[in-house]
Amino acid sequence: MQDHSENTKRIAKNTLMLYGRMLFSMVVSLYTSRVVLNTLGVEDYGIYNVVGGFVAMFSLISSSLSSSVSRFLTFELGKGDMERLKRVFSTSLIIHIGLALIVLIAAETIGLWFVNHKLVIPPERLYAANWVFQASIVSFCFGLLSTPYNASIISHEHMGTFAYIGILDTCLRLAIVLFIAHSPWLFDRLIVYSLLLVAVSISLQCIYLYYCRKHFEECRIRLVWDKQCVKKMGSFAGWNFIGCTAGLLKDQGVNILLNLTFGPIVNAARGIASTVNGAVGGFAGNFMTALNPQITKSFAANDKRYYFSLVERGSRFSFYIMFLFALPLCLETEFVLTLWLKQYPAHTINFVRLVLILSLSDILSNTLITLQSATGKIRNYQLAVGGTLLLNFPLSYLALKLGFAPESTLIVAIFISVCCMVLRLLFLQKTIGFSICSFFKNVYLNVICVAILSSIIPFATHHFMGYGWPRFITTCLVCFVCGTIVILFVGCSRYERLFIFRKTPFARTGHQKGKQSQQTQTDIHLNK
Repeated sequence: MQDHSENTKRIAKNTLMLYGRMLFSMVVSLYTSRVVLNTLGVEDYGIYNVVGGFVAMFSLISSSLSSSVSRFLTFELGKGDMERLKRVFSTSLIIHIGLALIVLIAAETIGLWFVNHKLVIPPERLYAANWVFQASIVSFCFGLLSTPYNASIISHEHMGTFAYIGILDTCLRLAIVLFIAHSPWLFDRLIVYSLLLVAVSISLQCIYLYYCRKHFEECRIRLVWDKQCVKKMGSFAGWNFIGCTAGLLKDQGVNILLNLTFGPIVNAARGIASTVNGAVGGFAGNFMTALNPQITKSFAANDKRYYFSLVERGSRFSFYIMFLFALPLCLETEFVLTLWLKQYPAHTINFVRLVLILSLSDILSNTLITLQSATGKIRNYQLAVGGTLLLNFPLSYLALKLGFAPESTLIVAIFISVCCMVLRLLFLQKTIGFSICSFFKNVYLNVICVAILSSIIPFATHHFMGYGWPRFITTCLVCFVCGTIVILFVGCSRYERLFIFRKTPFARTGHQKGKQSQQTQTDIHLNK
């Protein structure tokens, strides 16, 4: 019981740390995006997004392995096997060094040819695009080498480190943007921007490496090649490769399709939508970052009741957090974009709204994905779910070929997202006896009711008021008040409400508070 109580406190503490970082980063990111767009221009901004996105496609192998490393490190921590933990880390580091070399060779051959001969880039900007490509490769390779170290920080739940280094990252990026926007010197701003971002990225990875070597015993470079470990990690990563491929094709693959069909202007619109989504999704993402290690560790400890509860509550609360911000943005998209960017490419408004809806759909599955990964049984899962996700690319291609608007690619993605959630539930039921009925009742139907009831008054307010500051302020306030009330009294159980109220400044003190705290902690972890 006490362990569960401490875990809850740890999740809350880590989430708050990550939120502090994110709030600061979000404000700066939104400002810097505006400055970058105005400084580089729509065309160069689109080039940066599509070229950088193309480099990200080389993370197919690395992404699948990275999730494997995080899972195995967290699992061994949950079991308390330090010697095994050291062997897993050392082996994963050697593998990542090899992968970095493979990616470098592939990028400098196939990748370079594709950028110069296939992407739609104005001839006069091809030179700058090549500089962006090379900078992105260097940044990616250094990020790949640091993956085992970052996975260790998450596994140990040292989220304060991410918070502080994240704030430093944001400050440095702000300095770069201000420099290229106001510098009196004449230079190609796209090239200088990409090179300075690489310098920041390398510096931060070095900080992560130093921190891990100092604080974590297993983060010492040892020439260890554990064949059994390689076999297990390789098998896990191999099957996870399907899901990573699908995810990249859904995002960066479709981004390239849009470039080939409509040119870099549409890429700029999608890039803006992704920035907005990243800022909003960060609220829920930070919560999941703090929660995921607990799901894996509780599974390793075979605490079935606890990790089932974490999965359902994690899905609901991550949805609530994001919905509170997504609703006013969907209603006031035009006002926000005008206020933020003044001018923006066509399709941006629709892209923003559809991307937010897609994220709300995807976020319900995040805890399901974590739990399935914790089981280690992912072969059939990835064949089914990953195979379904792969349909994003051909269906998007078909939609664009038939002459549909760029927004059709996101409608396809939303439909497939819902299908994949159903498949994930079916596999968890078969693998560990997870209750589909319980999830649909306690999560899916719950969030649908919350979304509908929370939207009625804000929609009416937005409809009957005229465009401008009064409507924007009123809509935001109404969304927050209605959303909070509905979440507390419709979305939350009695025990969850008590726990939330206890954490507010209005909570009672003294004996009564202590009594309530004890009851709440008991029920939150055991009652379902």
